[in-house]
Amino acid sequence: MTHDRYVLRYAAGSDVGKRRQVNEDSLYASSRLLAVADGIGGQPHGEVASATAVDVLRELDVDLRRVDLTGVDLAATLAGVVKSIDQRLTEVASNEPATVGMGTTLTALMFDGVEFAAAHVGDSRGYLLREGGLRRLTRDHTLVQALVEDGRVAAEDADSHPRRSLLMKALQTTGSSDPDIWTFKAKPGDRYLLCSDGLSGPVTEATMRDVLAAIKEPADVIPELIRLANEGGGPDNITCVVADIVPAPGS
Repeated sequence: MTHDRYVLRYAAGSDVGKRRQVNEDSLYASSRLLAVADGIGGQPHGEVASATAVDVLRELDVDLRRVDLTGVDLAATLAGVVKSIDQRLTEVASNEPATVGMGTTLTALMFDGVEFAAAHVGDSRGYLLREGGLRRLTRDHTLVQALVEDGRVAAEDADSHPRRSLLMKALQTTGSSDPDIWTFKAKPGDRYLLCSDGLSGPVTEATMRDVLAAIKEPADVIPELIRLANEGGGPDNITCVVADIVPAPGS
């Protein structure tokens, strides 16, 4: 059985926001790999941790250019790269003791032209806009999300909870938790959004859906999302990657 093949039309951007001095977010966007990493605030060198994660992804992407992805186990490859990020963070910390304890979230998508694999740890998010509806693809690894699932916090109160940013999982020099890894098929017309909580905190999912549905080009979506997050107070660094599924040339 043959599958139609697709390519990604994508754009990405990042902004320090209104209240932070340093941008601790990092991003990666290519035709095969999309990722957002958010260095953990309140711990040392979050910007080093997120940049380290993206460096490992960039090295993977260079390797992927040499192979036909159709025969590659995407989920296993992504799981392996998350382990590599863990190892690199530990190496950095052993060489630079000031960075011990640093950590980062990671939400990443790998694409082979037909199927995606996703890896997720922390509270950055992935969304899918399909046929006008916005669906969150990721589950926040936060204390508040666990409380919502236990019925101890109402879902509508989660975004304003005082401890909403307390992470239960992240990639850290002190040992990391297993990421969520899964695969799914792409559909023509799909639009994906990866973002740090600097966007998903101040901007509601309803507003994100409206922007993603209304603006045609990914490159025009990014500045509008950043503007809305800053308009909402810009409490954190704002990073987003938007990618559309479009037919491959000649298909």
